[in-house]
Amino acid sequence: MTERERERERESKNAPRKGVPIGNLTSQLFANIYMNELDKFIKHELRVKYYARYTDDFVIVSEDQAYLQNLIPKIEEFLHTQLMLSLHPNKVSIRKYRHGADFLGYVTLPRHIRVRRNTERRVFRKLRERVKGFKAGFVTKKSLLASFNSYLGVLSHADAHEVAQELKNNFWFWLKE
Repeated sequence: MTERERERERESKNAPRKGVPIGNLTSQLFANIYMNELDKFIKHELRVKYYARYTDDFVIVSEDQAYLQNLIPKIEEFLHTQLMLSLHPNKVSIRKYRHGADFLGYVTLPRHIRVRRNTERRVFRKLRERVKGFKAGFVTKKSLLASFNSYLGVLSHADAHEVAQELKNNFWFWLKE
């Protein structure tokens, strides 16, 4: 266990017990059940054709920028009155599809998918932390290899062959240093 992980564990033990931990499967399940009302509103009331959501992240795709701009206040009102939620002001954007749809750690472009830059950095940082934990005896070989393969799996969903190769090279380098 790295120092950062020990610190997080200490903080979580002192934190007030409220809700379900983020990342927990039940958190995802509850979010999907709760947000089902938003799905119905967007699909049946607003009649949005291209909509995808996972837990609290969603994307709507349309060629009509004015249409998308018109949807924002309607969605904000629904979230506020029906679900007691709000849209994060820094995470709402309307952009040309050729610039990519940023969703769930990937940027989907018309002809390819790339890993979001901060997702890529997080993968490298987390794997390096796991290697350090392995070398210190806090992480098993089996767990380390599972993490390594998981991160390669994240990269496999995008056009990230060079990034995956760099991760492999770094992994073996970190193990040897």
